[in-house]
Amino acid sequence: MSDARVYVVDDDPAVCRALCRLIRSVGIDAVPFSSARAFLEHPRPTGPACLVLDVRMPGLGGLDLQTQLEESRNTLPIIFITGHGNVPTSVRAMKGGAVDFLQKPFNDDELIAAIQRALELSRRSQSEASIRAEVERRLRTLTPREREVFALVVKGLLNKQIAGELTAAEKTVKVHRGRVMQKMAASSVADLVHMAELIGLPTGSGVDVPRRPTPKGP
Repeated sequence: MSDARVYVVDDDPAVCRALCRLIRSVGIDAVPFSSARAFLEHPRPTGPACLVLDVRMPGLGGLDLQTQLEESRNTLPIIFITGHGNVPTSVRAMKGGAVDFLQKPFNDDELIAAIQRALELSRRSQSEASIRAEVERRLRTLTPREREVFALVVKGLLNKQIAGELTAAEKTVKVHRGRVMQKMAASSVADLVHMAELIGLPTGSGVDVPRRPTPKGP
């Protein structure tokens, strides 16, 4: 049995059972739900997972559930299934990030292929989330001055330029830069830039660096 899980949400019990049997027949765990509300009350998955979701259901519909998941920053990949599809509905679903939009009745192989794509997307997403969490953990080990140096390094500044920005000695900046590289486990500036991008820090501005006042002359 795969480590992945597929959540099937359809208000038709017969359809729900049939889909779960199909999915389990290829070695993937499947969990049925008769409504979107029931799914929302279920604990969120910790491993690779996706959602096979009916568009039209009493109460909270499939597109509404997609919107709620998006608002809660839940990146669970969704495959929509429907017997009442139309172009505006499918466009809205795909713009919302759906992996696929299948019309009932659909081919079993077509659904399984869509599920495999969705689970691979889930695996990649979880892997990237794990890497981001590790980068953020390393960033928290930096001192305030090291964070300033980090921000300026990913902007492409040289040690002399960083020293000017921070009104510090160049040799001091060199020491801080070395500690940043060590704590962030980076082998090059390119590594630091990639880390900044991974956690959503624009490499043009990086971590917020407070501007220090220019020393006044006599």
